Amino acid sequence: MGFFDFLTEEIAIDLGTANTLIIHNDKVVVDSPSIVARDRISGKIIAVGKEANMMQGKTHENIKTIRPLKDGVIADFDASEQMISMFIKNIPALKKKLFTPALRMVVCIPSGITEVEMRAVKESCERVNGKEVYLIHEPMAAAIGIGIDIMQPKGNMIVDIGGGTTEIAVIALGGIVCDKSVKVAGDVFTNDIIYYMRTQHNLYVGDRTAEKIKIQIGAATEDLELPPEEMSVQGRDLLTGKPKQVQISYREIAKALDKSILRIEDSVMETLSQTPPELAADIYNTGIYLAGGGSMLRGLDKRLSQKTDLPVYIAEDPLRAVVRGTGITLKNLPKFKSVLIK
Repeated sequence: MGFFDFLTEEIAIDLGTANTLIIHNDKVVVDSPSIVARDRISGKIIAVGKEANMMQGKTHENIKTIRPLKDGVIADFDASEQMISMFIKNIPALKKKLFTPALRMVVCIPSGITEVEMRAVKESCERVNGKEVYLIHEPMAAAIGIGIDIMQPKGNMIVDIGGGTTEIAVIALGGIVCDKSVKVAGDVFTNDIIYYMRTQHNLYVGDRTAEKIKIQIGAATEDLELPPEEMSVQGRDLLTGKPKQVQISYREIAKALDKSILRIEDSVMETLSQTPPELAADIYNTGIYLAGGGSMLRGLDKRLSQKTDLPVYIAEDPLRAVVRGTGITLKNLPKFKSVLIK
């Protein structure tokens, strides 16, 4: 290592289905949607992240928007590699460098991932100049990011609801004791809303509008203490073909999402039922921690709490909990060696 040490930069990446975050020097330097726009004719990437996100659903035949990750794993290898490299090039501190520095990186991956999918992530990172690439399981990173001391012989339960997958894990002694990864998460919620608007209001809305509805008035229960205002939604009327607008209340969204949230609840219950008794005793005292963007759904914590009879806590800044944990791991590599997958 010696001489090249000062040429090596360290970055932590949360490569998510919906958002990619990168930490460099303890700062979140990239926080962008995981989406790229590609020119069909030249095959070049025109835009990435926020700009590409603005184009989603509004493109002509020469531009295609691609979400390179699906269900937490790489679906489009080329696009994901170009996306990661564009993001890394956009880091202000690395722009000033004369030549591309070698990178030491920690990247997080879903816990239900296969060997092959794991290799895809690793190779993507190695092709953007990653000399040392370490992988860490998402629920693990989330736990570290929330501030749990994972090395203790104490059980903690993490539910990380991302864009593509919901990761549920019981963690003790720096390892995952039992875990479940379900493909019901933010993207499924968005599709539920699109389907509901189509069937109940004959209104065809796009992904971005549905996402906006989810963030603005999304709810997991119909009885909220502080209900959000009604929202006007515009789209295409399926009967007349004309653009139209309807008013939507959070109650309708709660109805639309009910089945998917039930599936998450069931998975949490299943994981609890597989937990060894000593750890179950710990969890009774510590409760369940929620991380990821999906945990911001109004009333979800209350609903999970009623289902499990356990206290449920939402991480502060849940969207960044995973990348924060990944960053902490990067700073203390020797301490967390056992947690990482080389």
